[in-house]
Amino acid sequence: MSPLRTSRLLSEQEVARHCTKDSCWVLRGTRVYDVTGFLRLHPGGDALILHMSGTDIDQEMEGPPHKHSDNARRWMEQYYIGELDRNSCTHKAQTLRERRTTQGTTDGHTQQEEREEEREEGREEEEESPFSRYSTVDLDKDLVDWAQPLAWQVGHLGERYDAWVHQPVDRPIRLFGNAFLEANTKTSWYWVPVFWLPIIFYFSWHCFVTLAQDSAQVFLTPEFSIPVHKYMFPLLFALGWFLWSFLEYSIHRFIFHMTPPGHNYYLITIHFLLHGQHHKSPYDGSRLVFPPGLAAVVTGGLYMALHGVLPGVLGDCVFVGGLCGYVVYDMIHYYLHYGSPKRGSYLYNMKAWHVKHHFEHQRAGFGISTTFWDHPFNTVIPKERF
Repeated sequence: MSPLRTSRLLSEQEVARHCTKDSCWVLRGTRVYDVTGFLRLHPGGDALILHMSGTDIDQEMEGPPHKHSDNARRWMEQYYIGELDRNSCTHKAQTLRERRTTQGTTDGHTQQEEREEEREEGREEEEESPFSRYSTVDLDKDLVDWAQPLAWQVGHLGERYDAWVHQPVDRPIRLFGNAFLEANTKTSWYWVPVFWLPIIFYFSWHCFVTLAQDSAQVFLTPEFSIPVHKYMFPLLFALGWFLWSFLEYSIHRFIFHMTPPGHNYYLITIHFLLHGQHHKSPYDGSRLVFPPGLAAVVTGGLYMALHGVLPGVLGDCVFVGGLCGYVVYDMIHYYLHYGSPKRGSYLYNMKAWHVKHHFEHQRAGFGISTTFWDHPFNTVIPKERF
């Protein structure tokens, strides 16, 4: 969402009524925000926001436990819907939770009528509202025309590109005007396992069967070799997965996060198509995983390079481990953006880590499936201090 064009006054009673997953409003001072669409995306979980629904969240934004970044505050403005009317009847401003307590003796029929009445009021508000979801594009502020394909615009931003691309927005991006090109930049998450898992299963079976014939050997010299038993397959598979984790880190840090020179239109455009568009619109669900066609080209090159070092079945064993690591990485990346991991779990911590990378520490936290390589290369996201 984007900031609305004009403000409307909202009573305290009206704000207090929106305290559920279906409709959740919060306050910052007198400014009212509809954060319903962001609930399941919030790295701390939806319960934290629902607990504060209808109240001022300024103190929570400042922390502890977490001080929200400038980008998070800017992101928040996209959900702005109006101003709180301080002259409204305060004694009527009870939250839905309070009403449930005070009306605990009300029979089920009466409660159902009240819920239907609230839903009907919400529908009437939406129908009468003159506000559109997206604001009119302001070229002086947004720098680009969101109504037009962005691929050919971003290169003209020059020195302003790096700051612009790292100010995320919650709105869809259109890269190309051509419908065919645009469609090929989008991939639903499930196509990744559908495309790659059969290949992984085939290579795994092929490697194990070949090793079981006891014909694979590693030649250290023309006269001396070491036989490779079938039980070595899990170790070679794990080695491939480990090498992928390093490749994941390296690609993300040195390619996806290169800083294109401001005077080079083409490098800026390439960077935006590779990764910049993801940082500009991090919750665009159709662009969170690599298109299998493009990934197949890159994977084919890596396969040939690996076989130049480890010929035969040894190269296949390491390759399939790395390929499996890539699929897990792509699935984890999608889940970190759209999933709701259990609080305190590994994926919960990785989600918080990755969100910080997007909103605050774009030059650190390059690990996605693991933070292992951030430690030796000194790109660990610093801990907050208050």
